[in-house]
Amino acid sequence: MKNHKLEFPAKINISEKYNLPKEILFCKRCTISNQRPRIVFDEEGICGPCRYNDYKRGVNWSDREKELQELCNRFRSTDGSHDVLVPCSGGKDSSFVAHQLKYQYGMNPLTVTWAPHVYTDIGWKNLQSFINSGFDHILGTANGKVHRLMTRLAFIHLGDPFQPFIYGQVNFPLRTAIQHGIKLIMAGENGEAEYGGDLQYANVPCRPVESHNRHFFSGLPPEFWLEHGITKNDIHGYLPPNIERIKENKTEVHWMSYYKYWDPQENYYYCAEHTGFQANDERTEGTYSKYASIDDRIDGFHYFLMYIKFGIGRATSDSAHEIRDGKISREEAVALVKRYDGEFPNLHFKEFLEYTGLTEGQFEEIIDFWRGEHVWNKTKEGWKLKSVVWE
Repeated sequence: MKNHKLEFPAKINISEKYNLPKEILFCKRCTISNQRPRIVFDEEGICGPCRYNDYKRGVNWSDREKELQELCNRFRSTDGSHDVLVPCSGGKDSSFVAHQLKYQYGMNPLTVTWAPHVYTDIGWKNLQSFINSGFDHILGTANGKVHRLMTRLAFIHLGDPFQPFIYGQVNFPLRTAIQHGIKLIMAGENGEAEYGGDLQYANVPCRPVESHNRHFFSGLPPEFWLEHGITKNDIHGYLPPNIERIKENKTEVHWMSYYKYWDPQENYYYCAEHTGFQANDERTEGTYSKYASIDDRIDGFHYFLMYIKFGIGRATSDSAHEIRDGKISREEAVALVKRYDGEFPNLHFKEFLEYTGLTEGQFEEIIDFWRGEHVWNKTKEGWKLKSVVWE
């Protein structure tokens, strides 16, 4: 697939495609802008996740823990079989979920990982440490040839090389749960509520499977790629189980963040103590943190394209929820965004080109194609964001 001529979709207006406002505004509490797809700002200029955080602080978490205990009692096995499935990368958040369910609530989880594109050394080490801390585990790995091709296609046609991974990340646990007759799946956080998006399911414990296409797949299910040389056999591993099988199994997908106050930094401290989780030696490119999303060498290009399309980089995402969690001030966050947001992921750039079969010239062509025109200005010095949070 290397060096083939690129075939782009019809020219895309980013603002129209993602239904984004033309006027760029920043939340008055955190660093996020109104360019994050599906995010809502209220009349006071406060974003949905910040308002959701206000709501969380008023929740009676003792009552929520009772709900969790009742949920566990409803699904708890009596014969030693697995009674809950936890999608788990070995990272801080999913490891927290699995460890809590097993050691605090007496459940018998089966943990499942959909493998990253290319493991980092620290990501593989953390997964092994997690398994060795006391968990049964299944690793699902996609057909390497198909996965590389779909990654290349998603990078070109969607502006996000992570999309093939997301298909498996969402659907592989569903298929595995049904294969093993497990009726309860416990995911981590409700990302739409915690980070910005559709708040329809913000105050409920579980999500309907039917919402996956809209929330996780950018409206493009795996079948979309059949139009681009991918076969039915190729996409089989990325598909969800038949909806009738889900209903027959009575599968329920719950969020741990509904039952427990969700704090990623506290999850990190918990897993450093209980599952052997280790942060990276150096900060992640594009941000200031060392412990979030560190298992995939392709990861940085997902975040970099988010910056290109929406003007929202990794430091913006990290700092916004750390403001809400009371870890840093808005002033500190703005300084971090100014310093790190949009930093190019150089560390694995050559490996990314090799993985996708692209040249540097083709990479730049794709970047310019997906650059949000209402977000960027081209100047004599190069491309510059029209609006930045520090101004």
